[in-house]
Amino acid sequence: MRVDIWSDIVCPWCYIGKRRFERGLAEFGHRDEVEVVYHAFELDPLIPAGPGTPILELLASKYRLSPEQAGDAEASVAAKAAADGLSFNSSRVMGNTFDAHRLVRLGRERGMQGQVLQRLYEAYFAEGRPVFEPAELVTLGVAAGLDEDEVRQMLTDGTYAEAVRADEEHARAMGITGVPFAVLDARYGVSGAQPSATFTQALEQAWSEQSATARG
Repeated sequence: MRVDIWSDIVCPWCYIGKRRFERGLAEFGHRDEVEVVYHAFELDPLIPAGPGTPILELLASKYRLSPEQAGDAEASVAAKAAADGLSFNSSRVMGNTFDAHRLVRLGRERGMQGQVLQRLYEAYFAEGRPVFEPAELVTLGVAAGLDEDEVRQMLTDGTYAEAVRADEEHARAMGITGVPFAVLDARYGVSGAQPSATFTQALEQAWSEQSATARG
């Protein structure tokens, strides 16, 4: 069975949701027969390339919050991340994630998509690193197991740009407006960073119905 998950590298709920999904998958009896494929989704594709904006400043501007309110909102998400054993750095910046998504796609082609995505999440949310800058992406790609020369070439020549755009168009075609969003067996959608048990239950239901269909 295949599970397709749309997410963005700078989405805190995607960071949390990945951990919860993986825990839910670990409790699923047929976990070794599940293929997980991650797809690109940009929360704000109009953010220009280059240095990002401090996250608290961006939250305050986007949602018309005071600095204190922005800090409280960030602290609330940080607490939820901590409850799932995840570190959270509020000194990070928000930037354009298109190239980071291309790096994740390279990871997919080399059979290590999950590792690349996880390294990006940790770098961004736990370490506050700017995962929008080419030098950072090279370092993180290599840390995740990719070939340095191949990462540099990918960043230079625009490889996988069309694949990222195709992921985003597919999301629009399905009506996905927020992430994380998981699609199980190409039929069942699960929206948001649901509890691990919810993911396990959804996997069991999808598997059961897939098996019933196969039996005819």
